[in-house]
Amino acid sequence: MKQLFTTLGPRSKAELGMILPHEHVFVDLRTPDKEGYAQADVAEVVALMAPQIEAIKAQGVTALVECSTGGVGLRVDFDLAVSKATGFPIVVPTGNYREPWIPDWVRAASEDELEAWMHKELSQGIGETGVRAAWIKVSAGDDGITPLESKILRAAARAAKANDAVIGSHTIKGRVVMDQLDIIEAEGHSASRFISIHTQAEPDFEMHKAVAARGAWIEYDNLGWVPDEESVPLILKALEAGLGKQLLLSHDMGWFDPAKPGGGEPRPYTHLVGSILPKLRAAGVDEAMIVQLTEINPFEAFAR
Repeated sequence: MKQLFTTLGPRSKAELGMILPHEHVFVDLRTPDKEGYAQADVAEVVALMAPQIEAIKAQGVTALVECSTGGVGLRVDFDLAVSKATGFPIVVPTGNYREPWIPDWVRAASEDELEAWMHKELSQGIGETGVRAAWIKVSAGDDGITPLESKILRAAARAAKANDAVIGSHTIKGRVVMDQLDIIEAEGHSASRFISIHTQAEPDFEMHKAVAARGAWIEYDNLGWVPDEESVPLILKALEAGLGKQLLLSHDMGWFDPAKPGGGEPRPYTHLVGSILPKLRAAGVDEAMIVQLTEINPFEAFAR
């Protein structure tokens, strides 16, 4: 049976409804060598972020995917604390971001060592938290994947294959996504277990279709960052192109930022349910497709 691994343990499809596939509870976009990187008071994180979780619980959202990864402040202990405070499951990754957000130990590690690290976090748990990573989050440079990023991706592909895990990548250019899919397939993993994060940032819609044709998930995750007049037509265009069963929708919002006093001002995760879905319904998208986009697709993408 497929299960989605969360901070509150594994969940079956029957136990879940709407899932937000790309959000952040805690992020530090400073590089790991900066003083105070990824440090905060857990009580302050909970105080700032728990109300954001409660707001989406009230909308009927049943889980959220944390997309902060190694190099940009992944703190599973903070995710777990917020999760326990709200009784809300959070899905966390293993993996590491792109250059220059790669810590020295990842830079120095062999592919085998990186594979073993990710395999352990997927199969046993992350650090002392007891929380198993559900997936692997990586990234690639806008101008192309670097040798170091390729090393991480090859290790990720092997660890993901061993655990039937999905790999999601912050990748802006569709042609770079294609290169990543080549690497993943060369390592024996499936393109269908890859999420092209930030697909909407690729201006050529034909690349959206090409990535989907490889079998990968495409993700439009800037909802609320741009006007709905931009987001909704793009979603409708993807549905008209038959991409509905491979499309993920989210905000890329949150989050507690330790570089700012008190964590800064979080941006809510409520725009999809509060604004986008009503407009999709008004445009003629039926309820079955709404369920496909908000419940079925995110579960199928991240469950294993």
